[in-house]
Order: sequence, then C-alpha cells, then structure tokens
Amino acid sequence: MDTARQPDDPRFTPVMRRADLLNDGWNDKAIKAMLDAGLWVRVRHGAYADRKAWLAAGDVGQHEIRARAVLQQSNADLVLSHNTGGTVWEVPFWDTTFGAVDVTRVDGRSGRQEAGVRQHRGKLLEGDVTTRHDLPVVSGTRLALELTLSNPVEQALSYVNHLLHEGHTTKASMGERYRVSMERWPNSLATDLVIRLSNPAIESVAESRTFHLCWRQHLPLPEPQYVVRDNGVAVARLDFAWPELGVWLEFDGLVKYSGLVPAGQGPSDVVIREKKREDMIRELTGWRCIRITWADLYKPEETALRIRRVLFPSVAA
Repeated sequence: MDTARQPDDPRFTPVMRRADLLNDGWNDKAIKAMLDAGLWVRVRHGAYADRKAWLAAGDVGQHEIRARAVLQQSNADLVLSHNTGGTVWEVPFWDTTFGAVDVTRVDGRSGRQEAGVRQHRGKLLEGDVTTRHDLPVVSGTRLALELTLSNPVEQALSYVNHLLHEGHTTKASMGERYRVSMERWPNSLATDLVIRLSNPAIESVAESRTFHLCWRQHLPLPEPQYVVRDNGVAVARLDFAWPELGVWLEFDGLVKYSGLVPAGQGPSDVVIREKKREDMIRELTGWRCIRITWADLYKPEETALRIRRVLFPSVAA
C-alpha cells in the first residue's frame, strides 16, 4: 500500500456487489432499505458502498471507488488508465470533470459498450502495467502520455510535471515510450509538446500553470526553482527566475502561506518574513520581483503584459 494514503482513507471503502450480497443472504428489499435509510449509496448498477465514506471521498475519490466497482464487476481483464488511472496515482486534477471510468483491455479487443465505462484499445507493452493500492493501473510513464491525450495542454502539463516531480516517470522514459508506438495515436500531437515543456523541477499546479502562461503568451521561459547563493551558500530558492534579465517571479497562494505558519504565529508574521526574504534576495542579486496569484492565471493576457513590462522595462517605456 502506498504511504501517501492511510488505511482509513475513504477511497478504500469496500465496494459491495449485489451478487455477493445475495450470496450472503441479503435480498433486494433489504438492500433497498439500506439505501433508503441513507446508510449505503449506489456506486453504479449492482454495486454499493458506505454513504459516509462515499461523501468523504469527494469527486476524485468517488470516481476511484466507482472504478473499483467496474473492475470487480467486469468479466474482462482490465487496467485503469487515462484520467481514471490518474486518480490512483494521486494526480492533482483541476478543472476536470470525471465522467465514465477509463479502462484499457489487456487483450486489446473491443468490449461491449457499457454505461459509465470508456474502454480504450491502446496496445499495452511490457512495463505498461503495474499495481497501486491493490489496483491494476497503467505505469507512471504510460499514464503521463495518456493524460496528454485526454486533457488540454495546460492541464496535461501540470499532471505530467507532478508525475515527473514525484519520480513516477522521467522525460527520457516518456520520450522513448512515445516513440515506440504512441506517436501515431489519435490526438497525440500535443504529447510531444507536453514532453518538451515538462520539467521535474516544477513542484505544483500553480507553478506549472505559470510556466504554461509564459509559453502560451510567448514570454521567455524562466528557470524553475532557481537557487540564490551568498558566498556559495544557498540562501533562497525562487519559484522562477530570468537571470539574464535580472528578474524573478514568486507565486503567492493561500496554501503557500498557510503551510508556512509556525505554531504561535499568525499569517502576518509569515508575510513579514516573506518581505524580509524578498529584500535579502534583491540586495544579493539586484533583481526585480514579480508576484502573481491564482486570479492572475485566469487573466493570461493581462498577466503576461505585466510580466513583459518588468522583463523589458525599456521597451515598455
């Protein structure tokens, strides 16, 4: 079991199949009584789970529970793939709506159409399948490539960067697997682009989206996680930097600040400490700082103009 999850994680709640319940002495009337009482929830046709755990799992967790129901009810040998596989790998999905459960058949055949299930026929090669949380799922490398097929470039880049940063794949592995057989897959033109833009040093969705904004708005691409040194000693790490232009960029998010508040201090203490850090970096480098927030990411043209003015002040003037 992956250490990222605890045994009581609601996504591990047992899925109860109707067939098994009937074998254990239940009948449809008793099952309906549990549903009506709000103790169980219907995950999909013929499959049920504890309602309290279901609600605690959230949208992504509920999709994974539904995926386990699909695996338990299927007569075919299936592997969780695409966005569904991403839920098992804890990919940080955003602005993503989960619909049908994505599976890939091990035998490569087309199965019968089934409500709530999307079967993929992409050929599975050696090393493409693994087990995670006791579920058959595509490998981190295969998943990274699949996510570029099922998501827009901005989302796909953030998901692939996550898999890279967590060590679940490498750029070399993705490139090789892509060249072997996936470059002729439908919608795979974006795959090569995402591979080229991806960077394991990028740590979060916010940073991935910022990097994508720079690329999409034709700004010079910054260096992620740039280290500032004082007499050879590392004293700060910057989200992004343009060393040749004397500019660095920091992403300000509530999560970033809330995670930095020590016991006995408040958010204002963190803000003051961050200001002192910025002053120190400016004194050591002589660079200018740009700060952006989540709201700025939803105004890419306006934000890019602001960044461009800092990068090229003489042109802006």
